[in-house]
Amino acid sequence: MLLRLLLLFIVVPFVELALLLKIADMTSWQHTLLLVIVTGVVGTLLARSQGFRTYQEIQRALAEGRMPTDSLIDAVLIFVAGGLLLTPGILTDLFGLSLLIPWMRRFFRRALIRWLKSHFKIHTSFPNGPAPGGRTEVIDSYVVEDHTNRDAEH
Repeated sequence: MLLRLLLLFIVVPFVELALLLKIADMTSWQHTLLLVIVTGVVGTLLARSQGFRTYQEIQRALAEGRMPTDSLIDAVLIFVAGGLLLTPGILTDLFGLSLLIPWMRRFFRRALIRWLKSHFKIHTSFPNGPAPGGRTEVIDSYVVEDHTNRDAEH
């Protein structure tokens, strides 16, 4: 865990700085600065539109009575993309932009779900032991009073 944090907070910014300096050396510092600004603006616009679309998908799923699991994961990935785009750098911008492209986000979502399933186990239990046949069934009912028989008795 410590090694991963070192990679995240030391190595990645160092590589980002080296890339920015190399691009500035190959072009100019003005072009490099413009590249960072343009990727930030484009990323912000993409994050906003993708975030709004995902919000609408969540609302639609909830209105239909479905759990919006894929849309919720997409919302988290879009949020992460926004954070990456706020960080100046080439690698973080490219990764953030890739999270905003819907078909790429599906790839990352599937990989994230695979990772979550391999690291977390979900166990369900029932108060009176396991459900018969491995299935549960919820029956919704209500009581209706028959007032005609009550009036005849009195």
